[in-house]
Amino acid sequence: MKTVFFGTPEFALPTLELLIQQTTVQAVVTQPDRPSGRGGKLTPSPVKRLAQEYEIPVYQPERLRRDPQVLDVLEHLEADFFIVVAYGQILNKRVLAMPTKGCINVHGSLLPQYRGAAPVQWAIYHGARITGITTMLMDAGLDTGPMLLKQTVPIDPQSTSEDLLRELSQIGAQLLITTLEQFEQLIPEPQIDTDSSYAPLITPEHLKICWDQPAIQIQRQIRAFYPEVFTIHRGQRLRVLASEVLLGVAPVGVIQHIERRKGFGVGTPDGVLLVTQVQPTGKKPQSAWDYINGSRLEPGEVLGMN
Repeated sequence: MKTVFFGTPEFALPTLELLIQQTTVQAVVTQPDRPSGRGGKLTPSPVKRLAQEYEIPVYQPERLRRDPQVLDVLEHLEADFFIVVAYGQILNKRVLAMPTKGCINVHGSLLPQYRGAAPVQWAIYHGARITGITTMLMDAGLDTGPMLLKQTVPIDPQSTSEDLLRELSQIGAQLLITTLEQFEQLIPEPQIDTDSSYAPLITPEHLKICWDQPAIQIQRQIRAFYPEVFTIHRGQRLRVLASEVLLGVAPVGVIQHIERRKGFGVGTPDGVLLVTQVQPTGKKPQSAWDYINGSRLEPGEVLGMN
């Protein structure tokens, strides 16, 4: 079986690994190297690094649909399948028609729920109790093609998106291989658009804590967009990495109390959020208790003020 793999982040790695073991991966298509770190050094995607380890040809078009050279290469490969896992670009009709059997996408939700770029994060944010993996035949829409196989996964109420993505990436790899093995017997199931929901790209506005939200919703935000969610303390960004929801009444955004060796409680409209792990700007993650001691944080201070 001849395949071409399209993917970019770590989430895609387990699928590529299994695909290399069980098919002939003719080429890998991934996003261009991007600046990373303080020095802005160009850094290859995780998928590119893995493909290079196996000496698989790698293509990195800025816009695939506008790159005639890469399009011609892909067309002449005459692959059986194109496999897509979190690639980051929509494939147009020309690309979708290239493989002899079809383009299969491994998507991190139970479609048609959470179509789009960040399904795992938004499932956590909205308090979903289950999620899963769907393999689907791709069409020209955004995650709208007919479904092939699904596997359901419960969401642990303490899991961050990082935890859940790691779990789903392994499940997705196995489900993709099962999909390929059973492909000739599978009957694609059309999606019902009226049952769909959308999982948009995460933007900076999603990352700042608004303390006038319910405590449980702030905790979901912290878990969903881990480790980027932040508040402002003494004019500086303070990432909040872990928290617990407590009963209590306190002014919104005000540090109500300090819990020895654990953290500090912040008022919300319906309770108190106990912050237990943080990351100050320019420093490594640390316990909230260490931050309390290092910054001499006091009850009564207000968070979120620029």
